[in-house]
Amino acid sequence: MPDHKMAFPLVIVLVFAVVGGVLSLVFSNFLHFSETSTISSTAPASPPGSLRAVYNPPSPQEAPEAIRDAVLLSYNIMVNTRQYAAAYVGNKLGCVSCHFKGGITEGGRNGGLSLVGVGATYPKYRARAEYAADLVTRTNSCFERSMNGKPLPADSKEMAAILTYYQWISRELPIYGDIPWLGLRPLKESASPDKTRGAQVFQQDCAACHGSAGEGTKIAPPLWGPESFNDGAGTSHLRTFAAFSYLNMPFEEPHLTEDQAWDVAAFVTSQARPHFVKR
Repeated sequence: MPDHKMAFPLVIVLVFAVVGGVLSLVFSNFLHFSETSTISSTAPASPPGSLRAVYNPPSPQEAPEAIRDAVLLSYNIMVNTRQYAAAYVGNKLGCVSCHFKGGITEGGRNGGLSLVGVGATYPKYRARAEYAADLVTRTNSCFERSMNGKPLPADSKEMAAILTYYQWISRELPIYGDIPWLGLRPLKESASPDKTRGAQVFQQDCAACHGSAGEGTKIAPPLWGPESFNDGAGTSHLRTFAAFSYLNMPFEEPHLTEDQAWDVAAFVTSQARPHFVKR
């Protein structure tokens, strides 16, 4: 016969053991969740992995009916900024001055600065802001600096169209993936860019389109003076101008050497231009 006096305490011990184990599991999960629910802003970002983009953008005309008017308006703003966004432009430049063919290019040699993929890579960290900048901020930076103009209201028809355009031409690209054609490949540092040599390169390879005094012509924008980009623009910086010139100039027949690109950048960026004033 079993000893009932001994069985009862054993049952109690087993019950407490089971209950204690369950409670331990629950509270350990709760504590684990509490410790990780707040993520430090200094935590390392996850790498994008193998999400490498394939260049195959749709044309503006292919946009679905619901957004086609916005996409086409933005394309017109890109290629004829001073007509379609005149109130926000303060010089003789336009978006197409840097973003050739409305930004629908694969970048690289003679491709200007591509916009295909910006809809998949913003917001992104910008050293100028020391924080993540969105596409409204980035677009207005171009209007205020490269076009020495005024920012577009975030709720304006023009800004809505531009943002729609970015998204459309970035269709099917991986979010925060590897989009190799965006941005400029920096040139190897030159030991001593020379403005005097740069002036010679300018007259030989640039003046026919940009004017002998950098004042611009019907086919190319001014590179200095009151109608050019201001000193807050990216192209006012030696490194940026050198890289852009090497990849793209002379237009449609880029043939500058890296040394020539550094020299002409030293010459052009040393010229007088408007001062950036935040509006």
